[in-house]
Amino acid sequence: MQDYVDKDILSCVSTLVMRGTDVLDYSTFGYMDTETRAPLRSDAIYRIYSNTKIITSVALMMLYEQGKFGLDDELASYIPAFGDPKVLCEGATDAADVVASAEPIRIRHILSHSAGLSYGFIEPESVIDQAYMAGGLNVLTDFSIDLEEFCDRAAQLPLAYEPGTSWRYSVATDVCARLIEVLSGQKFDAFLKANVFAPLGMIDTDFRVPEEKADRFITMYAPEDLLDPMQPGLVKADDPRTGTYNTPRTLLSGGGGLVSTVADYMAFIRMIVNGGEWQGQRILEAETLELMRTNQLAEGVGVAFPMWAMPGTVFGLGFALKETLQEGDPEASRNEYHWGGMAGTHTWMAPEADIMGFCGTQRMPGFWHPFSHEFKSMVYATVT
Repeated sequence: MQDYVDKDILSCVSTLVMRGTDVLDYSTFGYMDTETRAPLRSDAIYRIYSNTKIITSVALMMLYEQGKFGLDDELASYIPAFGDPKVLCEGATDAADVVASAEPIRIRHILSHSAGLSYGFIEPESVIDQAYMAGGLNVLTDFSIDLEEFCDRAAQLPLAYEPGTSWRYSVATDVCARLIEVLSGQKFDAFLKANVFAPLGMIDTDFRVPEEKADRFITMYAPEDLLDPMQPGLVKADDPRTGTYNTPRTLLSGGGGLVSTVADYMAFIRMIVNGGEWQGQRILEAETLELMRTNQLAEGVGVAFPMWAMPGTVFGLGFALKETLQEGDPEASRNEYHWGGMAGTHTWMAPEADIMGFCGTQRMPGFWHPFSHEFKSMVYATVT
């Protein structure tokens, strides 16, 4: 990992390996910022982006355990704006080329990214993603609307496909966050603090970084060459004191809005690998977590990005699942469940080997970057 820092491909990396809930190794490499070259702190604060999705999914399933909804309930029963979905026609050249959906969006669809929603930046030239940008749903730069308005806007946009028939990475987990508000009667951040963060002692996990913690907030960088992730050279992409996380946000993004530390996030992951309980705090039942690690996609459907291949991978309720081993995959990685964030925070759990790995940086983009694959390969080779 130090090699990535030395070559100016990453500004920093932290790595952690656990067996069960026991830490086998925790290491830090690189700097809080490349200007002062202050060493990366063990209590540094990271933008965890889509690692937020796992937290949101767990929070929604807490309400499932309380009997607040069923997985096959229609989303429109709780958020009426989604009551009349339209689907893009095959070969559509315009967002107006739609037909009425034959099936409603169900809650299991928004937990598994199979609802037909999209993001806006995955395929920027596609009809569906251009519609998202035109509809004012840019989750990377616009935090000025609340979750209710966000869902109202999303519900007006066409679906990429009939609900339940395919997989597409999307704003679905932001819809999950709004559903939590509707079902609980609390703002999303208040629900997380009361039911997840406080019980697990996650004192630094939030939607913003206050001034008194800014010295622990890592500067985020982007590569000078966006087309080649292994070329050296970094430019500042977000400042730790005057950036996008230093003031309160209206949009409490369940899909990517949180910041956290390694210690905080590991408390959350320990709860997961320990069957839903950590240090006397029960967050979920073990049976619910097992359900979340069960494939929810239609037969023959897998996880696929235009720019990243994930062969043999399906999706549960908030987790990607390694269902079929590929050439070169270690046997111990079977049934691995995982997800990561766009700025380079990756978490994976391997129940067959009883190991867990985390590696984190602050590089935009840093999802599915070679450093995370190399780290995972080294862990499997060494620990198993």
